[in-house]
Parts: sequence; C-alpha cells; structure tokens
Amino acid sequence: MAIEINKEVSQGTVEQRMVYESGNEMAAYAAHQINYHIMGYFPISPSTEVAQFLDLMKANGQHDIKLIPADGEHGSAGICYGASTAGGRVFNATSANGYLYMLEQMPVQSGTRFPMVLNLVCRSVSGPLNIHGDHSDLYYALNTGWPILMCRDPQAVYDMNIMAIKLAEDPEVRLPVIVASDGYFTSHQKRRVQTFAHKSDVHAFIGEQPKQFPHVLDRNNPITVGPYMNEPDYINNCYQQSVAMYNAGEVFDRIRQEYQVLTGRDYPILDLYRMEDAEVAVFLMNSASEIIKDVVDQLRAKGIKAGSIAPNMIRPFPQKQIAEALKNVKAVTIGDRADSYGAHGGNMTMEIKAALFTEGNRDTMVISRIYGLGGKDFYAEDGHHLFELAIEAVQKGRVDVPFDYYGHTPGDPDKKPQRVIEPMKYEDLKTGLITVDKDETTGQLKVKVPPIRQLTKKPKRLAPGHGACPGCGIFSGLELFFKGIEGDIVALFHTGCAMVVTTGYPYSSHKATYIHNLFQSGAATLSGAVEMFWERKRRGELEHLNLPDDFTFVMITGDGGMDIGMGPAIGAALRNHKMIILEYDNEGYMNTGAQLSYSTPLGHRTSTSNVGKHQGGKLFHHKDTPQIMAATNIPYVFTGSEANPQDLLKKAAKAQYYAQNEGLVYGKILITCPLNWLSEEQIGQSLIDQAVNSCFFPLYEVENGVTTITFNPEEKNKRIPVGDWLKNMGKTKHLTKPEYAEALQSFENEVERRWSRLKAKHENPYL
Repeated sequence: MAIEINKEVSQGTVEQRMVYESGNEMAAYAAHQINYHIMGYFPISPSTEVAQFLDLMKANGQHDIKLIPADGEHGSAGICYGASTAGGRVFNATSANGYLYMLEQMPVQSGTRFPMVLNLVCRSVSGPLNIHGDHSDLYYALNTGWPILMCRDPQAVYDMNIMAIKLAEDPEVRLPVIVASDGYFTSHQKRRVQTFAHKSDVHAFIGEQPKQFPHVLDRNNPITVGPYMNEPDYINNCYQQSVAMYNAGEVFDRIRQEYQVLTGRDYPILDLYRMEDAEVAVFLMNSASEIIKDVVDQLRAKGIKAGSIAPNMIRPFPQKQIAEALKNVKAVTIGDRADSYGAHGGNMTMEIKAALFTEGNRDTMVISRIYGLGGKDFYAEDGHHLFELAIEAVQKGRVDVPFDYYGHTPGDPDKKPQRVIEPMKYEDLKTGLITVDKDETTGQLKVKVPPIRQLTKKPKRLAPGHGACPGCGIFSGLELFFKGIEGDIVALFHTGCAMVVTTGYPYSSHKATYIHNLFQSGAATLSGAVEMFWERKRRGELEHLNLPDDFTFVMITGDGGMDIGMGPAIGAALRNHKMIILEYDNEGYMNTGAQLSYSTPLGHRTSTSNVGKHQGGKLFHHKDTPQIMAATNIPYVFTGSEANPQDLLKKAAKAQYYAQNEGLVYGKILITCPLNWLSEEQIGQSLIDQAVNSCFFPLYEVENGVTTITFNPEEKNKRIPVGDWLKNMGKTKHLTKPEYAEALQSFENEVERRWSRLKAKHENPYL
C-alpha cells in the first residue's frame, strides 16, 4: 500500500525509500515484503486495517500471501497455529478483546515452539466498551511465552516487523513474536517512514526459512505436535522455553545491530534519553515515550537533570539494563497505560521494582501512575506532571503517594445521567390488535395482525437521535419487527452498528431494558438472564414487580455476531432457552469498516475482498444461517424483510409466542447499508425488495421442522434475475461486466440451487 514520496540515500548500506504512512500500513507493507505464506485474521479495531491493506495489495498482485478470513479471533489463532506447524511463515494482527479471545492459543504456540509474528495493535480491554488505545491487552500477553517488541511510531512498526520474523526463526529462540504498537496513536497516524527499496534486500536480511526443524508435512519424518505431557517432562519443556525466551533478548540485540548497519536505524533494548547523569526520570512505553523527550529537553534547559526510559522489548524484560539505567537516579515515575487491579501499580511498575530490588538498588524512589486509559491523550504538560512527582519526591526525601491514577476526574452528582424519556407504558405496548392462537390439531400457529398503519401509535422501542448512517436499514427493520411484539422486552445487543450508534455514555437510545455483551458471549449471556427470570419467578421473588405478563427476551446481532458467536448461538439453541435471536444481515462487518463476513455473497466487494486484476471480490459463497439454525430443531426459524411488512409482523408475533411458551427462535432480516453497499440511500427498500424477488433472500419459515415459503416471487410473477439486483450497488456492479461472468454465473447457480431446495422442502414436510 505504501505511497512513495521519494528515494533517499540512508545512513545504512541498502537502498531505501521514504514513504508517508500509518503504523497499520507499515505492518502490512513489511508483511508483503516478507511475503508470508499464510495470514489467518478476523477484523477488530484498530488492527483491522492491516488485513485490509494486505487484501488490497493482493488484489493488485503485489504479494502471494494466502489471506484466510476466520470465524473469530480464536479461529484466526488456530489457523495461524496450524499453518505454523506445517512449516511456513505465518502472520496475524489483532487487538483488545480479540486478543483475549485467542489468548488460550498463545501458550500452546509458544510451548510447542512454532514461530510466527503477531501484530498487537493495543487497545482497551474493558467492561463498558471502549475501542481506543491503552495497554490493557498488552499486559495479558506478558505471561504467554511470546517475546514482545515495542513500537513508538510507524517507522518502528515497519522495522520491528522486519526484525521480528528473523528473531522468531532464530535457532536459539524458535518462538512466536508479538510486535506491539499503540492503537489509533501509532496505528492510524501517518508519519514519514524509510523502507527497504527492494524485497530482495528484505529477504537477504531475514534469510532463508530454517529447514532443519520438523513440521507436519514431512511424510518421512512423522511427528506428534502437542502431546499430553506429565512430569518430569512438562517442567523440562517449560524450562527450555524459558531459556529460549531469555535467549531472545541476546538474539534481538545481535539482530538490531545487523539491522543498524543496513538501515542506519538502531533499536537497543532500552531507548535511553539523556540518562547519563539523570537524577529524575520517567518510564513510558510506545507513543508517549517520544513526547516525554521534549519535556526532558525543557527541564534540562531549566537546569534539572531529567531523563527518560522507554523499552524496545518487554519480553524478555530488560531487568539488568533498567537497573543499570536507574542506578544513579534518585526518583523515577513509571507510567502504566493499564492497571493491574489490586497490585498497587501497573505491570511495568511491578517489574521495575523487582529489577531494582534484584540488582540491589534500594535507593531509587518509585512513583507509579496509571495514565492514558481508553485512548486518553498524553501531552507535554502531562509529562511535566509525571516529572514533578519525581522532583517532589527528591525534595522531600520520600514518596507521599506511591500509587495513583493520573488524568481521572471525580464524579459530580449534579451531572449524573438523567432520564429523558419515561419508561413505556405496558398498556401502549399491549395493543390487543395482534393475536396468536395455536391449532391443537395441526400444532401450527394462526396469527392475525392488523394493517401496519393501525400499529403506528405503538411506541418505538428505540428513541430518535441514534447515530446511524443516513439510509441505514437496521432501525427501520428492527422497529418493524418490534411492532409485532406485544408487551415488555429485555434486549441484548451484541457489539456492532446497532449497539454502537445507540449507546455512548451518558446517552442511550434504548427505551427498554438493554444489555450488551461481546459477539462470542451474547447468546450465552441472554440465556443466563432468561433462566434467572424463570427461576426467580418460580421462587416467587418477582411478585413485588407486579409483572402483567412475561418478558420477551430478544438478542439483536449482526451477521458478524452470528459468525464469531455461532458456537454459543447453537449451544443456546440446543438448550432451547425461551428467547429470540434476531440477526440483521447487512452482508459484512460494517461496524469495523465493511470487511467480509461469512454472510457476504460470492463476488461482493468489501474491504477484505477487494476487486482488482488478480481478485474479483469475495472468493466463496455466503453462509445459510437460517438453515444451520433450523438444523438444531428449535421451534421456529424465519427470514423477514421490511419490504414485506405484513409478513414480518406475523413472524414477529409467532416468534414471541414460541419464545414465551416453547423455546428458542431464530430470525434473520436483510437490511441495507448504503455506506458500504455503495448505493443510494433512498433506494434501500427497493434493494431489499429486489433481493427477495431475485430469490437471493427468500422469505420463509421453519415451524416445528416444517418449511413454508411465505412469499414466492415466481407465483406473483415478480421473479427478477440476480443481476438486476446486483447492478444497483457499487459493491457488486463489477459482477455485471464480461470479465466476471464466471463469478456471476456461479453466484446465480448457488441462488437457484438454494431456492430449488427450499421449494422442495416447502412441498415435502419431511425434508
């Protein structure tokens, strides 16, 4: 991706070019120059762009990396591990909750000694959702057995990625390596960066991939990877891994010296700035460590002997080097961009204290401050404050407050969130206009719904004022569905567009009780709430609430939530909890930047299925989620569309009946995303109508195992070619061109195959 500005002669011995790019772009650029074999990935902000840039370069024929979109971060880690056992070079990128989701895979890879490189674009791991940069995900990585390299700017991201693969593959190390940079600070801010001008020089530096180590593809040398291991073998394995980790420090020191000769850029284990005679110092990591250098200069101009320390590597931890750097320092302030709750300091504080203690330095006073959480900016004045703490300690001869947060503000009772809209009245939500009766003979439900205009007085479940893009189909689709639900609901929203644009503390667009949880946990979370409701009701603990009727529990999820959350959704379905899972399908991971989802159809353009000379959009067919959920034998499965409102109202009413009386319901509604479909916002309903009439998105229900098509465009003489739908969206226009005729034909054939199977099921209740 990197945009060349000009060629410059560097201080090193290889030809280099100057580009102007962000940290994410430079991670991708380094990866494409290395030309890894495999990248297994799953999008999560702020690391998502790394895969996007690589996919765009792949579409243009700039590298040969096989990019594999996973079903979630746990899956992406598994892909990468499997690929590494097969002997190739492997790459990945993730952030925050995604890293935690793959966390159990991390010690497996390091413990079995298979190299790879993972870019951790650091982001907050939080209860209230926050997607901005701090080091709370990084600190979970400290005990996984992966060496960790640190990047203060996009230049370091590029350089560390080049050095990381050489470090990982070194015979004395043979460990997977993390390259850590700050989310949004480094990942998205563009800077001038020098790169190798020629891939051949990159390959010459990193060397040929070592051939002497076993892998699973050598038929003449079969191996067992990851056996069950008892003592004393297990402790011996861990010891060998520990030795390799400490070796990584020495090997990196050698590699960075080789790299300095080539490029003129040096990355010593510690970046020490004016520490030769420093009496007070500040320790910071990554992006903030550059800002503090200006503060050091300003204090030096005033005669204060200030200095700063920033590590370029934190695993193995540079214990001796830090103790040496601080041997004459009277007081040091350590800034941790994440807390280790209850430990009286962040992880770096604990490790630096241990370094001082181990090396016999009992004189340097240590001040610990937690700063910059959730992406809170760090300015020069903040650096001055951290130095003032150290200066004050030197003047007093003691540290008055060893541990505290910096940058937080006390709560103001006068500013607590106020209720703007009163809770909806039960009488308004229970109109009586919708009736559902069960035919005891057939077991089928008979539903009566009024014309939709008679339900316009029914209050909306979501208040006006959400932040969705113009033309977004989520809320018109959800509100239409909710029109068919009588009475009170408890809703759980997965992370995604519908969640993000309706909540943002201290505001909320939700007028009913709302819960949020992550993709992979949503169905399990709501099932727990459902079972607690019924159990507390059984015990008589809810009688004081005077509930006129039972709640209807609804989980709202996007198509991404039914990828990464597929397993828990199937688990909830098999347990048959009394709840509704409603998926709004906009055919991509739109909240993170329009990456492909498993519901994205073949050939459709997304930011990770680009269109170019070497690639024509998504390379495989879309997932048929309703049929997957129907296979779990839940009472009711349906598809719906706001272009067919009466049909969706009836299905909502049925869904409520089954969810309150029999068990789990799954429904899928197709909604528009003009921003990422590259379509005119005013034609959203027409696009949905065309998707239905082309039989791409058929309307049907599976009621107690019996399939019924509820709208047949062929019988209505409304069937249109799939191409008539595709030509109206920028993401699919290319499919109507002659060069993509084969892909279009494949897509049309798949649509017809699924439609024909559905008609067969409609005609035969045993299918």
